[in-house]
Amino acid sequence: MKARIPYGAYWSTPFTRWQGSFANLHSIEFAAYVARAELARRRIDPQTLDYGVLGISVPQPHCFYGLPWLAGLLGAKHIGGPTVMQACATGVRALLAAAQEIEFGMASAALAITCDRTSNGPHLYYPNPRAPGGTGAAENWTLDNFNCDPLGRHAMIATAENVARRHGLTTAAQHELVLRREEQYRAALANDAAFLKRFMTLPFEVPTPNFRKVDGTLTADEGITQSTAEGLARLKPVIEGGSVTFGGQTHPADGNAAIIVTDAGRARELATDPKIAVRLRGFGLARAELAYMPEATVPAAQRALTQAGRSLKDMAAIKTHNPFAVNDLYFAKATGSDPMTMNNYGCSLVWGHPQAPMGTRSIIELIEELVIRGGGCGIFTGCAAGDTAMAVVIEVGDE
Repeated sequence: MKARIPYGAYWSTPFTRWQGSFANLHSIEFAAYVARAELARRRIDPQTLDYGVLGISVPQPHCFYGLPWLAGLLGAKHIGGPTVMQACATGVRALLAAAQEIEFGMASAALAITCDRTSNGPHLYYPNPRAPGGTGAAENWTLDNFNCDPLGRHAMIATAENVARRHGLTTAAQHELVLRREEQYRAALANDAAFLKRFMTLPFEVPTPNFRKVDGTLTADEGITQSTAEGLARLKPVIEGGSVTFGGQTHPADGNAAIIVTDAGRARELATDPKIAVRLRGFGLARAELAYMPEATVPAAQRALTQAGRSLKDMAAIKTHNPFAVNDLYFAKATGSDPMTMNNYGCSLVWGHPQAPMGTRSIIELIEELVIRGGGCGIFTGCAAGDTAMAVVIEVGDE
């Protein structure tokens, strides 16, 4: 593939547990506010961009105007592009949409920007004049969709229980993995959050809703759980007779993240270190059977690896979206991977689930882990609503 990610031309806010510090910030306006500052910090003129993709999965006021509105807010009024939504696979989908534009020669510098606010999600009313009394239907966008897949009428957690039951993934194994994932995240906080500061501006000044003043300061992600083996052992499964506890799953969150995608020439110009090359090698999409969502990550990864001409054994690092600990246990069992060495420095199981930017941040962390390792190939794969998943293979090396 011709598409590259200029090293360092990406960023993420901290993620905050829902109803936290970002709960009252309009997610599109917030993403534009952050992008403006991050582009300036990297000395990238917004006029350099010639295409954009906005990924969002929770509606916000005026989101009908999508990417063109966000681009105008950040100082790139000359660019257009689509707004995409694929639940928790939105980050990879936005990255692929940007890469495709580069591949076809329709753009040379594309911004894939993703944002979501699960806090204070909209309550929608659908008119129905033919209903008794003309009463329409209502939907709580965030909670109702977490709790009901319209095809099977099941909650998201049921997909994890189905996979756990089919593959013998016990509560004890899930809790052991949770403790390991939290340990890995603590490595990102070491040395005054040195790993996070590779792509995240810290301390992070939280703006007021009108973006004119500072409302508070974050030193890292907000609302992270500190589990203990004893505390996890006391938890009962959420579903009677099941295996998944509240400790074995992630939490809704808020935040935004972005990646610039370019051709090779522009990558050298925009990189913070032009000696490092970040190449996109392959993408994959897959769908599992109804109500077995975590299983989709494996065929998605296999398709991305096939396009990249690589095998999982060639991967120096593996990152996953793991709304449930079950996801990683299944992936490891199905592929022969070591679950304890996946997701170094952090993952969505720990820092939360703001949907669209979740995959974008994971990809950014994958790049930085590969750079720390001295290069090599890595893969990110993650499931999404509708029993789907997307994956991407990235290679970091010398320019």
